[in-house]
Amino acid sequence: MVLRRLLDQFSVTALGLAGALALLSACSSTVGAPPGPNFATGQDALSRVYRLGIGDKLKITVFGEESLSGPVEVDAFGRVALPLAGDVPAKGLTIVQFREAVGKKLSDGFLKNPRITVEVTNYRSIYMHGEVKNGGEFPFKPGLTLRDAVALAGGYTYRADQSLMLIQREGDGIVRIPLPSDVPVLPGDNLQVPERFF
Repeated sequence: MVLRRLLDQFSVTALGLAGALALLSACSSTVGAPPGPNFATGQDALSRVYRLGIGDKLKITVFGEESLSGPVEVDAFGRVALPLAGDVPAKGLTIVQFREAVGKKLSDGFLKNPRITVEVTNYRSIYMHGEVKNGGEFPFKPGLTLRDAVALAGGYTYRADQSLMLIQREGDGIVRIPLPSDVPVLPGDNLQVPERFF
């Protein structure tokens, strides 16, 4: 009788543990989607996937037109104000797309075949959260890696899961990146180091 009760309790505990492990596995597999096209790797990833956002500071050069050249900033409405041409939408555009939009605006009654360059002079900050020693806002620098971002935040805490990072990038949901990875950090990224379960 006692042996029967012990076996029943053991099977209930085993079933509970198996269920908990299955739930834990399901939860961990749904945290973050796999990386998509906005998470390209390699040297030119920044220019391929970086999209302008509010607060980015740019330098526009229109060759032969000093009065149309100079520093600008993406305003709170996601636009850039240009002399003569007025507002040009910028938020969400790549640098190439924005340059083409400026060219189209200027060639619409102002200039014939304008030659334009656009460069970013000051990028948006990045944000570190989760199991790092000093989370918060940090300045972005081109070439910043995920490992560098953790170092900026003082390193991992003892509870950190160092095998992955969660990244929320503008235009995407939360994406899970297995570490190590050569996915570059982009301006405006929200990076989170999750807590390990065991």
